[in-house]
Amino acid sequence: MADLYAQLGVKRDAGEADIKKAYRKLAKELHPDRNADNPKATERFSKVTQAYDILTDKNKRARYDRGEIDESGNPKSPFGFGGGAGPGSGGGFRNRSGGFEPGGETADLSDLFEGLFGGATRRGGGGFGGAARRPGPQKGADIAYRLPISFADAAALKDQRVTLTGGKTVDIKLPKGVEEGTKIRLAGQGHPGPAGNGDAIVTIAITPHRFFVRDGGDIRLDLPVSLDEAVLGAKVRVPTVDGAVMLSIPPGTSSGKVLRLKGKGFTAKGGQRGDQLVTLMVDVPAGDAELARFVEAWSGRGKGNPRAGLGV
Repeated sequence: MADLYAQLGVKRDAGEADIKKAYRKLAKELHPDRNADNPKATERFSKVTQAYDILTDKNKRARYDRGEIDESGNPKSPFGFGGGAGPGSGGGFRNRSGGFEPGGETADLSDLFEGLFGGATRRGGGGFGGAARRPGPQKGADIAYRLPISFADAAALKDQRVTLTGGKTVDIKLPKGVEEGTKIRLAGQGHPGPAGNGDAIVTIAITPHRFFVRDGGDIRLDLPVSLDEAVLGAKVRVPTVDGAVMLSIPPGTSSGKVLRLKGKGFTAKGGQRGDQLVTLMVDVPAGDAELARFVEAWSGRGKGNPRAGLGV
């Protein structure tokens, strides 16, 4: 089988970005959907997908570069074909009885053998304790998608539609506890492979809202209210992710007062929904001469010092 780097057409020191770029190009050319009458293209597609799987896995790539696994990801004999070790290998040499005798420094190779052959070694000069286990056919590679969704949809857990490679559309349900970076796996919607299709991995990206702000499971909103609404009290319409609702403002409300709308926040993993916290911001009109005259007259009535509690 050809070298994995040669299969993808990249150099051995290629970075992950170059490997992904090369794979995307080949996958587009060789995809079975575009080569229904060309079995060789399908076979090569499986090979380049397998090469991509190994070379984008840091651990597997390092083992492949060291010669520990072959192009299929199967372990190689640590001493080459035939299982023998030459003099000066550091681990000794094979004697006629099939065991190992010390040569230079001795070392406990049991962990190495267990890692390569999937079983414990026989101790006491008995050689290896079992045949190598070869992994079966591998599934195709996963495909990553980024799905931007609105702040309101995320809070209300509204179903979303994803368009996959090839034009297929899939409807997905947002999970409870959804947040920025949440990943949703769509089984069997990835690249094809000898053991079946890989999966589609959908990463959620929540679009910031122009006036809602998330605070854990709650949603915060600064709500402007007029001076008369704050002084006299009122019922006002307030936006929520589920639509506008009516909110009662008590008379004599000051800026900064927080009112709570139950169950209008985000849904936690356990199913409990947070609240919407509404901070009232009194909007004082500028340039209103009549209001200015009223306040001047009112201010002389000994209204007291609102900052007295701060010691100033």
